Amino acid sequence: MTQNPIHKVLSTLATHKVKALLMGGQACIMYGAAEFSRDTDIAILASDDNIELLREALRVLKARRIAVPPFDIAYLRKGHAIHFRSYHPDSFRARIDVISKMRGVDNFEMLWERRVPFTLPNREQVELISLPDLVQSKKTQRDKDWPMIRRLVESDYAIVRDPSADKVKFWLLESRTPLMIIKLVKEHEQLTGELSRFRPLLEVARAGSTSEIEEQLDKEEQLERSADCLYWSPLFRELERLRHEGYDVEEEV
Repeated sequence: MTQNPIHKVLSTLATHKVKALLMGGQACIMYGAAEFSRDTDIAILASDDNIELLREALRVLKARRIAVPPFDIAYLRKGHAIHFRSYHPDSFRARIDVISKMRGVDNFEMLWERRVPFTLPNREQVELISLPDLVQSKKTQRDKDWPMIRRLVESDYAIVRDPSADKVKFWLLESRTPLMIIKLVKEHEQLTGELSRFRPLLEVARAGSTSEIEEQLDKEEQLERSADCLYWSPLFRELERLRHEGYDVEEEV
């Protein structure tokens, strides 16, 4: 049986004990909100020891850096992602994107404390970013991320039968589905009152107007998009400088 190339990547990272969390499209698949993704996105601890473990795993995967910035811990600590492609026969041309710092998301140590274990078909265990942290990481200026946030929360709502108070809070704060929000607000009036100062949309939802909720959802999205654009502006300028300096050629790890 041919091995799933992404499983090969994850298994290699786990074997080398890289402190990493699976996120991005593959995490969305595991949370039931996506069907397909070619890339492996991981968040890692940006420490010297962990970077060396990552470097060893990438060498086993015969990986090459394929874009700017260079593979340097300093760029990870600034918030850049570093991009690789595997040329190992069992993961041929699989893309691996590595990041350590994200806008609006807690530091890696806190993400690690909330991690979720996941067992691969070969019985190897990998660590998955928590659903709330995954949702937060998706609040970007990319068009594809906003429908994914909606699906992630909808999927979780459909699966969980006996939700805790923390789970209901997560739904109230992150749902982007008007009818779901209206239902939650009606069923959890006290929590709605407690959380409305963090999300004014919840007060609007008390009136049960889907059009007004959609308007508020759009405002929330635009604010996050603007904040993400502001965050990435200096990072994009640095990437452009590195391209001009010739760092955009493929490079062995």
